Amino acid sequence: MLSGLIMFNHLPANAESSQDAAAHEIEALLPPHVGAAVVAIDGGRVTFQHCWGRRRVDSPEPVTPATCFRMASVSKQFTATAVLTLVDRGQVKLTDTLDQFFYSGPEYWQGITVRHLLTHTSGLPDYESLVPAGTTLQVSDYNVLAMLADADQPKFAAGSRFAYSNSGYTLLGLIVEQSSGRQLHDFLRTEVFGPAGMPHTINYLKGMNQISERAYGHERAGGQWRLADQSVTSAVRGDGSVYSSLNDLAHWVQALDSRRVLSPESLRAATSPQVQSDRGEESYGYGWFVGDYRGERRVWHSGTTQGFALMLQRFPDRKAAVVVLLNASRADSDGEYAERVVDRLLFADAGRE
Repeated sequence: MLSGLIMFNHLPANAESSQDAAAHEIEALLPPHVGAAVVAIDGGRVTFQHCWGRRRVDSPEPVTPATCFRMASVSKQFTATAVLTLVDRGQVKLTDTLDQFFYSGPEYWQGITVRHLLTHTSGLPDYESLVPAGTTLQVSDYNVLAMLADADQPKFAAGSRFAYSNSGYTLLGLIVEQSSGRQLHDFLRTEVFGPAGMPHTINYLKGMNQISERAYGHERAGGQWRLADQSVTSAVRGDGSVYSSLNDLAHWVQALDSRRVLSPESLRAATSPQVQSDRGEESYGYGWFVGDYRGERRVWHSGTTQGFALMLQRFPDRKAAVVVLLNASRADSDGEYAERVVDRLLFADAGRE
C-alpha cells in the first residue's frame, strides 16, 4: 500500500528500519481498509505518524497526514466544546431547558436540560428511528428538530439513565446556533478549530464549505471495496459531520493538553465522569467517554458511520494520545482495533499483551 509520513521526535541510530518495522506492525493490527492514518503523541510530542492506502478506491491519490476523514461521533467532542464555550461566556447555562430554545416541542422538553443532552441522559427518542421508511433525500438538523417535536413520549424520564443519543447532540448544535446567532460550522471554525490550530477541520455543510483533501468512505461487498460515503442522515451536523486530519487532530490534542480551549473548569468537567455509561465501568463526561485503561486515566470517543471507522484516545495525565482513522466500515467490535494500536504505541515498553 501507499505510505505517508512517519515521524519520531527522538530517532535511534537505526531510525529508518525502526520506523518501517513499526509501520508494518501497526498496519497488521488494523482491520481491512482502503486507507488508514495513525498518529501517537506522548509527553506532548508526536512520536509516531503514518498513513497507508488511498483516499478513494477508484483514485491513486494517497492518504496523507493532511487528508480529512469524516469524524462521525468523534465530532461530539467538538459540539460539546462549542456549547461549553458559550457556557464559559454566560450565553448558555447547563440548567437551561429545551423549551427555552425551541418553542414547538412537547411538554416533557421542559424537563430536559443542556446537561442532559451533553451526557446522553435526555430520554429523547432516536431520530434515526423517526425517519420515514423509503426516505432518499438527506435529513437536515431542522428535519430532526421537527421529528423530535412531534414525538409525544420520551424514551425515559430525563436524568433517569444513560442512553447514547445522536438526537441530543443534533439539538446541541442547534442550541449553539440559537445562542450565538451564527451557523454551527462558522462558530466551530472561529471559536474552536481556529484557537486549537486546526485550519483544515470543518463541520461540513454542502454548499457552504469544502473539505480539503477529502477521504471517501468505503464498504466491502462481494470481495471488493466500493464507495459508500453518504447516508440519509449524513447531512445532520451536531452529532457527526466534522471532517479532520491527522495533522489537525494532533493540534487538537495538544491544544487540550495546553488548555488553549475552554476554561479550566469546563475542560475538567468535559473530561471527568458526569454519569455512568452503559459500557461497563466507563463513565461519560461532555462529549467524551471517561475511564481507565492499563491503569491510566483515559478519555476517548469512537466514531462509526457509513464507510468510516475512527477512534481518538487521550491519556491526559501523561499528555499522550493515539488517533486511528479508517475510510472503510469497521470489521471488528467497537474499539478493539484502536486499543491494539494503543498497546503497541504507548504500552509496549511495559510488556503488556
